[in-house]
Amino acid sequence: MSDFACNATWYLIQTKPRQEARAEEHLLRQQFECYRPVQAQPAASKSRRVVDEALFPGYLFLRMDLSNSWYPIRSTRGVARVVSFGGMPCQVPDALIAQIQQRLQVAAQPAQLTFSHGERVLVKAGDSDLQAIFLSNDGEERAVILLNLMQREQRVVLPRSALTRQVAHAC
Repeated sequence: MSDFACNATWYLIQTKPRQEARAEEHLLRQQFECYRPVQAQPAASKSRRVVDEALFPGYLFLRMDLSNSWYPIRSTRGVARVVSFGGMPCQVPDALIAQIQQRLQVAAQPAQLTFSHGERVLVKAGDSDLQAIFLSNDGEERAVILLNLMQREQRVVLPRSALTRQVAHAC
């Protein structure tokens, strides 16, 4: 491990509004080590696509040696300022960065719900949910359900990720 890696510390960088990705791109081009935690979120539109959303909007982390010049960072496109307290850049512990990375990794792994034969489930369909009955798994990622369509029960195979547990409401 080089001396740089041993003496390098994470610091907090504030970006200009909605320019986290731009700041990260330009810092990486300058050979700085950056970390911009993002989490996959459904897009605001109904296109069913997923977008990366900043976990800390307006901020990213930069790893460097405190003795290095801060001028290139301050003048980087998308960077607003180096977050400082008492005139000193704010240090972020390595353990905190590792914890954020670990939690995002766990959150990115989809939780597999298990359903029982005959259990009532909801099928996510746009803004509304359809009621169905779970019949069986069809491989690791698909499920067979019984759906009532136009007064007829139909067997339908769909991704298991489209199913949620139906919550019983107390009267």
